[in-house]
Amino acid sequence: MALSLTYRQISKSMDPGRYFDGRTGLHLLVKKNGRKYWVYRFTHNSTRHDKGLGVFPAMPLEAARKAAMEARIMLDQGVSPLGDTARQKFVPKQDLRGNLHLVQKPDNKAAEEPTKTQGGTFAEFALNWVKDRSGEWKNHKHCAQWEYTLSHYAFPVIGQKQLSEIGTEDILGILQPLWTTKTTTASRLRSRIERILSAATVLKLRTGQNPAVWRGHLDTILAKPRKVARVKHHEALPYAEIPQFIQGLQAREAIAARALEFAILTAARTGEVIGAKWSEIRGDVWCIPAERMKAGREHRVPLGPRALTILSQKQRSKPGDYLFSRNGRPLSNMSMLTLLKRMQVKVTVHGFRSCFRDWVSEETSHSGELAEMALAHTVSNKVEAAYRRGDLLSARRPLILDWEAYCLDSGGKQARQAAA
Repeated sequence: MALSLTYRQISKSMDPGRYFDGRTGLHLLVKKNGRKYWVYRFTHNSTRHDKGLGVFPAMPLEAARKAAMEARIMLDQGVSPLGDTARQKFVPKQDLRGNLHLVQKPDNKAAEEPTKTQGGTFAEFALNWVKDRSGEWKNHKHCAQWEYTLSHYAFPVIGQKQLSEIGTEDILGILQPLWTTKTTTASRLRSRIERILSAATVLKLRTGQNPAVWRGHLDTILAKPRKVARVKHHEALPYAEIPQFIQGLQAREAIAARALEFAILTAARTGEVIGAKWSEIRGDVWCIPAERMKAGREHRVPLGPRALTILSQKQRSKPGDYLFSRNGRPLSNMSMLTLLKRMQVKVTVHGFRSCFRDWVSEETSHSGELAEMALAHTVSNKVEAAYRRGDLLSARRPLILDWEAYCLDSGGKQARQAAA
């Protein structure tokens, strides 16, 4: 018996081919480029036909099943689902018992006129808008996050609605189930829908107030996100335990262990480390290009003796290779976190940056400004940011050297602290 498709299965990467939804005639056609199309296969007048129904995720699974059911009803009543003629002459209608039948469409051109100016469905417009704007984002993950949240949460509610038909009740139908359980996701989703509908308004595909706008509209109904969601900080070790942790890390030969140690010693982010290339190493300075930085500015990191030793132990082949790689490919962004789980340490990679910041504040005389620059944090004060020209590399070098020395002090300082 053929198994029915599931949303989880369809959302994942699938090999090119046809995936049938049970024995309904509906199937998902996956092309080599990764695009996924809904197709209804049927036989009419002894000839087999394929009718395209839409693109996933613009057309969700349930909508595709409904379209396939409508096509089957047409077929059962002797009407071919192919072409525009069937759609123009017949429309499925549900009776009081819940059964679907085909009825003749009224020949009313005036009634059809509004649909020509409604600008298409939200799903179609949203996916095209995201595709057009994707060049502005730093990496493909942002585009994937937009597409996922829209297809997973918004499209099932308003995906097949005309842009001009979407109202406040639709937006609340999307957001309210998520607002207290997935507040951050819901807040970001609201902002994304607002931007998409604003673009539709500018293009004159809809009129009136944007139903997803927050100030003076949804904020009168939904609680403020910061009042609902508790701030969850990245789990981190107490900085006093870092030397012992580094000692255990050095006992491991895995490439993820070297990458994690390098990340800790340089107070760098996961993405900055796994994407690092040999071409970025210039003597004892690691120069991370602007396109790989969260703040969009080049960041220079002074390297201490141990960090340089880690690099010297790596096999360098040709320029452009990644510092930490497997078979020429960069490590996964989950590799270091997986290592931490194997070590049974309940912390995040990002949490080590918090360790560094706490250590600077409580154990050193280095300024907070240097610590923030070492972490490549954006200066919140726009006036200060406008006047700051350098990156204080020379001043940050002693800070990084002191941090590395502290991380590698597996016995001396801890013993003195215990004695005190």
